Amino acid sequence: MNVLWIMADQLRWDYLSCYGAKHIETPNIDKLAAKGVRFNKAYVQSPICGPSRMSFYTGRYVRSHGSTWNGFPLRVGEPTLGDHLRNLNVKCSLVGKTHMTPDADGMKRLGIEPDSTIGALVSECGFDVFVRDDGTNPTSYPNRHGEDYDQYLREHGMDGDNPWEEWANTAIDPGGKARSGWLLESAPYAAKVPKEHSETAWLTTRGIQYIEAQSKDEPWLCHLSYIKPHWPYLVPAPYNDMYSAKDLPPVNRTDAELHTDHPLMQAWMDMRVSKSFSRDEVRDIVAPVYMGLIKELDDQLGRLFDFLEQSGHMQDTMIVFCSDHGDNMGDHWMGEKDLFYDSSARVPLIVYDPCTEADTTRGTVSEELIEGIDLAPTFIEYFGGDTMPHILEGQSLQPLLHNPRVGFRPYCISEYDYSTREARKVVGVDQSDARLAMVFDGRFKYIHVETMRPMLFDLQSDPDEINDLATDPYYADQLSRLSQLLFEWSRKHHNRITRSAEVVEQMTNNKEPPGILIGFYNEAELNAANRSLPEHL
Repeated sequence: MNVLWIMADQLRWDYLSCYGAKHIETPNIDKLAAKGVRFNKAYVQSPICGPSRMSFYTGRYVRSHGSTWNGFPLRVGEPTLGDHLRNLNVKCSLVGKTHMTPDADGMKRLGIEPDSTIGALVSECGFDVFVRDDGTNPTSYPNRHGEDYDQYLREHGMDGDNPWEEWANTAIDPGGKARSGWLLESAPYAAKVPKEHSETAWLTTRGIQYIEAQSKDEPWLCHLSYIKPHWPYLVPAPYNDMYSAKDLPPVNRTDAELHTDHPLMQAWMDMRVSKSFSRDEVRDIVAPVYMGLIKELDDQLGRLFDFLEQSGHMQDTMIVFCSDHGDNMGDHWMGEKDLFYDSSARVPLIVYDPCTEADTTRGTVSEELIEGIDLAPTFIEYFGGDTMPHILEGQSLQPLLHNPRVGFRPYCISEYDYSTREARKVVGVDQSDARLAMVFDGRFKYIHVETMRPMLFDLQSDPDEINDLATDPYYADQLSRLSQLLFEWSRKHHNRITRSAEVVEQMTNNKEPPGILIGFYNEAELNAANRSLPEHL
């Protein structure tokens, strides 16, 4: 049995037709949902690439693994999914993006050479790398691992100092002028790269090649991790003009939100990316291309699923489809993927389990509260391993895949470290206090803001998350209850990972270690406790 774990980057849950979107059709992702379970309330552990992915890859909360922002290294020694699967003799491989930054200082301190076997695994978040592609722009972001794609483009006649930049991220306008994909005004123009050679198409091919190369005798997990529909918002023809502004869903924002009294929200809406996406003329040209990127992804997944059917792997491979976070796309007067609105922190999650035990749940929808950290224990249990709750903070989804139940989890947690964001300086918060935490219980979403008042939304009466209720005295009890839930969560063991519950229980039952005698007044007490003195006494 194998696992194909597909992750899109910056894909909103409500831009898929199987999640109810009316403005776009995603038939291939819909077909997968019809074969498995579609989770309707899945939340990431942080609405930003790096920390979200590190939680997916470790099965642990952001506060536990410590990689709280893009480029913050995952510390040496943090157990990863790859570490756990190798203990089960399962190959754990990467095809695509991880956003992983290695702990170079930690490896140097421990004498681990980066090019050694251990060093390579530590540097790649525990994955055996078949191909890594985080995109590439060596001028501004020298560690985005796009060399393989660059070489591929050169082999197909698309040369240059930086083929990704010059072909995948450049368009030619009707006047013959080259347009950079980094500029939002370029979005409507087709990328120079033909669709059959786009990054999405290429990664799909590489994923197929990986599966074809695997032995039938060795179980594997392949993390096929796409970089789209993440910005730059540029896509090859015909996807660039497949949609227009008239196809967009209504933007989700109100004038009242602009006049919030919350200083952090005021600062956030004043950042450049938020002000850009708050302009209708920007959203009207970028969002249709975002949809085109999603449509391209769905088409390529159709090619991938056809291969799996024809090769027989639909019968022996669990398929998981998800995203690392969403995209605000102008909702709430914001761009990018910041903060905890459902447009950003809620993600699509579809799980197809080929086992016959999952037949009763095929095509169903689960309303249980799911976290990104639930995937690691799901995979480990699928391969017959122990889910190690003292290390893995998520819960295996297998009970929901085989037999629907209620009460899987009472609340979800997501965290956000905004210490590197310009909004922190605007509100005058020290970097040590630039922390946000979300608690969502299925109805109320509570957001703790260090040094400021919290925020509160009732998604039952206000699913669009427009009305912040935190200052309404009527909801004081809810604020207190949810704050207590966050306090309860924060008091749990998050880093006691070197001893399992079974070992701790055994240590308790055995009392003191052999030869350690504490509190006995005399030999009679000792004998009464069925203890004997060491021979030297």
